Amino acid sequence: MFQQLFAEMNKMLQEIAADYPTSEGARRDDLLCKYNMLHRLSDEVMDEWLAFAEKLSHFREHAEFPPQPDEEMPQQEAPELAMDSFVRGQGYYKLLMYRKCIDQFKEVIAQHPDSLAARLYLAMAYLQEGDGETAWGHLDHMLALIRENKLKAMIYNALGCIRASQERFNEARELFSLSLLHDPALPEPNVNLEVCRRRGGKLQFGNQLVSLL
Repeated sequence: MFQQLFAEMNKMLQEIAADYPTSEGARRDDLLCKYNMLHRLSDEVMDEWLAFAEKLSHFREHAEFPPQPDEEMPQQEAPELAMDSFVRGQGYYKLLMYRKCIDQFKEVIAQHPDSLAARLYLAMAYLQEGDGETAWGHLDHMLALIRENKLKAMIYNALGCIRASQERFNEARELFSLSLLHDPALPEPNVNLEVCRRRGGKLQFGNQLVSLL
């Protein structure tokens, strides 16, 4: 249900973005009306979602869930995941409201500076805002905390993409090579090394990294 709703909203927004710059008269008014409708709908959905998510978080904090028979005890959940600002930040990210997402996750890392999840959300939100250097800082902070090679490889690949987008290709090549060193099976670094060699092309940040959000 929600996937269909957001698919339609995204389709309408793409139409507005494509036509609005050159539109005039009644067509421009129609596009503006559609934009205002989308904005109101986005705010309404966000408010309802956040209200529900906060109730869910509150219940989770105070309820005791017994383990299922023959099931291993789950690892203790990271405490920041229950923070209202974490829940709101996730919602803002899903609604592409990156500045508001950043404000929320800044509150999270103020209390939990080593939260990998919060740092990743911040890094990706800053990248969406075009601020590669700030994104770099959060990804670099994550590297010191990560032990799993595959995740390290994905972070090195993302760092390489930041440097390549800045046309710092020598640094980017080193980072892509480090990515492959940690996970030779990761496909994106090889593609990105070719982009560096040709000094042009589409960089691949990695769907696996984005899927963690």
